[in-house]
Amino acid sequence: MNNQVSELIVHGESTVRAAMELLDHSGERILLLLDNEGRLLRTLTDGDIRRYLLSGRTLDDTLEDIPAQTAVTMTPSTTPQQALALMNARGIDHLPVLDELGRPVGLLARCDIHAPILLSIPHMSEHEREYVEQAFATNWIAPLGPNVDAFEAELAEYVGVGHAAALSSGTAAIHLALHILGVGRGDTVFCSSLTFIGSSNPILYLGAEPVFIDSEPNTWNMSPVALARALDAAARKGRLPKAVIVVNLYGQSADMHPIQDACDRYGVPIVEDAAESLGATYRGKASGTLGAMGIYSFNGNKIITTSGGGMLVSDNPDYIQRAKFLATQGREPAPHYEHKEMAYNYRMSNVLAGIGRGQLRVLEDRVAARRAVYARYVEGLAGLPVSMMPEPGFGRATHWLSALTLDRSDTSLCPSDLLRTLSSELIEGRPIWKPMHLQPLFAGCEYYAHGADGTSISERLFAEGICLPSGSTLTEKEQEHIIKVIRTALAT
Repeated sequence: MNNQVSELIVHGESTVRAAMELLDHSGERILLLLDNEGRLLRTLTDGDIRRYLLSGRTLDDTLEDIPAQTAVTMTPSTTPQQALALMNARGIDHLPVLDELGRPVGLLARCDIHAPILLSIPHMSEHEREYVEQAFATNWIAPLGPNVDAFEAELAEYVGVGHAAALSSGTAAIHLALHILGVGRGDTVFCSSLTFIGSSNPILYLGAEPVFIDSEPNTWNMSPVALARALDAAARKGRLPKAVIVVNLYGQSADMHPIQDACDRYGVPIVEDAAESLGATYRGKASGTLGAMGIYSFNGNKIITTSGGGMLVSDNPDYIQRAKFLATQGREPAPHYEHKEMAYNYRMSNVLAGIGRGQLRVLEDRVAARRAVYARYVEGLAGLPVSMMPEPGFGRATHWLSALTLDRSDTSLCPSDLLRTLSSELIEGRPIWKPMHLQPLFAGCEYYAHGADGTSISERLFAEGICLPSGSTLTEKEQEHIIKVIRTALAT
């Protein structure tokens, strides 16, 4: 029995006065009533003692006749997640820890359980309120306005591109990019398979058919050799894709030069999905600026956020002018509402753009923080049968998410086991993206693996990989706890 518990013990022969004095002295707001064998009979709070006195007892009466009550308890093997769920279900703040004989060996208080450590949460600075208050002060609450114009200009300048359109989401940006490139019913669009479905759904919006391209092991992004094989096959069939969507996964650029070479041979434009990689670079250029158009996401979990939103960027002013037209319902320049073609309601609001402007001012700090998180994982997990997502030397990754794979030849632990262990400690982890070619929605779609023999890198990464908490608010203490949990899980 630890000292914390021994200071909270009362027995049936203890008086009400003694119990109240002990409650006052301990500061825990709970006592443990034990039988003569040291087993827990029930817990006592000041409310329990008050009700006992109101029933006609006095301060000098003993606790022998206090009504019996089944205590809510835990064992040493109860996880923090289970303990917190018990506390929430019963509306209590303490759980006695009992051994196999029912004797208390500890006491867990709600305040002893750390807050859940989440994968990637918004990180506000001191700047966002300034721009949002400007929007309120000038009554620019409706979509569009000065913050939208400024956010477009400031982000375009940051990434070194000529033009930008602020939109409601990254998915909307991909949709517009494909629309502008003339994608329509019966066309094909090549797309990275290892990605979130927002990369590929817009292909379906336009009635086109996706063809999925595997990853390569050095970046986890689109395989240039698989892409070249797919383009060659499409050329032989006389059915080249209208576009190739290259996804920059988890904050890291794909190896763009060989991808560009393959596409240039056939005149196929690239849409660079940099939703997860704002702030990353490739050979001196910003991620998202190497294709005909690039897109960014400002969803709540991204490296900077506008709560929800996206951006389409390009050096081609006609593309961005067309995107803004399509994103505002296709309204023609007339004094009345004139519409000649179907369009969309995809523009970002002036209020959210104000948040984005404030976030953009701290983007470099956020990149530095996430890179430091990745570096601590590399150091803390060294020597274990795990491999962190590699970072090639051709540029800077932001490590929006730090991801690893388990070496299944050196451990029997599988990703789902490790995710359950993390969850039991209130640590959020996620599997690597399930490849799009394995999704039921895309059953029957063509897929080109990295290996000519059919070896699929994306399938291996999905089977062996997980994403770890990576936010710029993650403290070193929290990360030390995560690393300790992983090391313990792999050791056992």
